Amino acid sequence: MRILFGIVMLLLVLGAMTLFAFKAPRGKKSLGALSGAACATFLGEAFLHYAIGGVFHLDYVGHIGEVMGGLGGLAAGTLVPLAFGVSPVFAVIMGVSLLEFKLLPAFIAAYLLSFIILQIEKRVTEGIDLIVVILIVPVAAYTVAFMIQPVVLGVLNIIGGVVTTAVDGNPYVMGAVLGIIIPIVGMTPLSSMVLTALIGLTGIPMGVGAMGCFGNSILNGMLFKKMRFGDDTTAFAVAIEPLTQIDIISSNPVPIYLTNAVAGAINGMIVTYFGLQIPVTGMATPWAGLLVTLGNNPLLPTLTAVALITVNSLIFGYLGYMVFKNHKIVTVDEIRNTNAA
Repeated sequence: MRILFGIVMLLLVLGAMTLFAFKAPRGKKSLGALSGAACATFLGEAFLHYAIGGVFHLDYVGHIGEVMGGLGGLAAGTLVPLAFGVSPVFAVIMGVSLLEFKLLPAFIAAYLLSFIILQIEKRVTEGIDLIVVILIVPVAAYTVAFMIQPVVLGVLNIIGGVVTTAVDGNPYVMGAVLGIIIPIVGMTPLSSMVLTALIGLTGIPMGVGAMGCFGNSILNGMLFKKMRFGDDTTAFAVAIEPLTQIDIISSNPVPIYLTNAVAGAINGMIVTYFGLQIPVTGMATPWAGLLVTLGNNPLLPTLTAVALITVNSLIFGYLGYMVFKNHKIVTVDEIRNTNAA
């Protein structure tokens, strides 16, 4: 029952993201800003803190990455208003007021308050509008994020219950379940790194999470290239970090999530068979996770598993294209208006 409840919760999160992308005012542009915020913070944390700092024991570099990873609220709070066309000064005011919060609560607060800032800019005399924004926005944004953050953590705990329950069962079932859940959570603002850190995942389950994210990034690179969601740079970006393309992913849920789920289950079982382990939590990230896996396991079995996961992911990326090539998709140009820009 706990597994079923967690899976239903994950499906609700994915459905809410897709609904937001298509129906919410400025939803796609806001998700594009969220992608940028995730890239600016989580990607730096993954490489500098976990990969370079952790594997090579460079504490100074690791500290920089750790600081970057803690600034998701600031990044989302600044970039979302900018996507609305808000004054950069007002956007920074919003961002610094959300410094203490995680990425998703800050995103929700910034999205809601950006509409208010637009009205202030429209209706209040220039110069006075700065005072009005300072008096209203920081307190309102902080209050909204403060109220939402426990809800976000609660959702993560429910989804994390699927992971912890799976860990106690058959190892290959565990590998398949984690291979589906963790990479897909990594394609949402909930963040697979936050999820695995929250539940303290280590050992083979953390290995499944890290290598599952690696495999699914390879898959998404192939799928994005063949489906033509964007150009080659879009495919490369999603292969490096799926969160950078969260607006495209949430706008094309059927081909992307289904293909990732099937391939992720197989990748998870491959990791389980080879017994790849990671002794630290929070490593559910593609390339930093790969580096940490290589640094903590015998080289030959690890390279063999990496090769099998890469081949499997490329195959399913192509199969996903063959199955969904006639499926209606939403492209980068439609979401971000790059041609108009």
